[in-house]
Amino acid sequence: MTDLVLTNARIVLDNTVLHGTLIARNGVIRLIDEGPTQAPGAIDCEGDYVVPGLIELHTDNLEKHLMPRAGVIWPALPAVLTHDAQVVAAGITTVFDALSVGDLEEESVRIETLRGTYDAILAGQASGALRADHWIHLRCELAYPRLLEALEPLMDHSSVRLMSLMDHTPGQRQYRDIQQYRKYYSKNRTSWTEDEFTDMVSRRVDQQATFSSRHESAVLAMAKGKDIVLASHDDTDVQQVEHAHRIGVSISEFPTTHEAAEAARKLGLTTVMGAPNVVRGGSHSGNVAAMELAHTDRLDMLSSDYVPASLLHGALMLHTQAGWSMPRAIATVAGNPAQALGFQDRGQIRLGYRADLVRMRAVGDMPVVRNVWVRGERSF
Repeated sequence: MTDLVLTNARIVLDNTVLHGTLIARNGVIRLIDEGPTQAPGAIDCEGDYVVPGLIELHTDNLEKHLMPRAGVIWPALPAVLTHDAQVVAAGITTVFDALSVGDLEEESVRIETLRGTYDAILAGQASGALRADHWIHLRCELAYPRLLEALEPLMDHSSVRLMSLMDHTPGQRQYRDIQQYRKYYSKNRTSWTEDEFTDMVSRRVDQQATFSSRHESAVLAMAKGKDIVLASHDDTDVQQVEHAHRIGVSISEFPTTHEAAEAARKLGLTTVMGAPNVVRGGSHSGNVAAMELAHTDRLDMLSSDYVPASLLHGALMLHTQAGWSMPRAIATVAGNPAQALGFQDRGQIRLGYRADLVRMRAVGDMPVVRNVWVRGERSF
């Protein structure tokens, strides 16, 4: 492998921005130095930023490629390859594909495509067809009656490194406002009469009472002793955060209120918010705005959730609008996720780390990704 030499670059390190040169050899960063170089084959970055490859903890983007049109299920491996190309083009070099294990909605595409998608991700890895480094994030819907039988066959592969505990029962967490729940699902052409809606909510609440607690205990037992990080999902109040902390959760995904985010901070949980929340200026579900948490020092990481391009965009907006330094802003999408998931070879531009790198030009508060390298090989 020939050396990768990037020069005339604003290199974003963990605590400063250095205008200089980076050299990678055999996929590993070997030199970081101030000033230009005339080395043969050097790429003039024209003053663009060079940042570490982004690490995405929770993306549902793959679902859009599995079902590109209502009622149309696309073959899993082509869907994975398209998703892979899209995340790399957004600067994401390590991606946790979020697979929902269970769903409270009947006839869910998530249930139908789960095993085939899981197998396709592993097949893409094994064949070398994927450009990004893919890992698996299992989203466990605790109130789903058949959760355990769906989850157990997925647990033993080493690519499973993150699990989140979810409960989308209407009337709590993300859908504490039941009418917000109804409004959200009406966008998907789901509609109920008043009696049907009341009956559906009652059935879902009963289902939660029957399954959620015992499923949580079983999921924790399955994860015990494995190299798996646990996340809670849509924490809304202090009690939910305290419970998550007691059972070994270390990441608070998308807290919906200031009080939940504050409780997570006090208990040492790492807080991740949606980058689309930052870019759009607020939550699509009416929950707390991520930028408000940034201004009050209660935000650690961003996730692109359903828009891969939002990840770098959101980080840059933390710099331009929240006043964070570039190193601190980029850490929310690289260094902090790496630390939260136990990676010690990526997430920063540092000697001996993987040469996962993104060349990016800022146009106002919007990033333009110009090149991406994964282990020193150009992928975009």
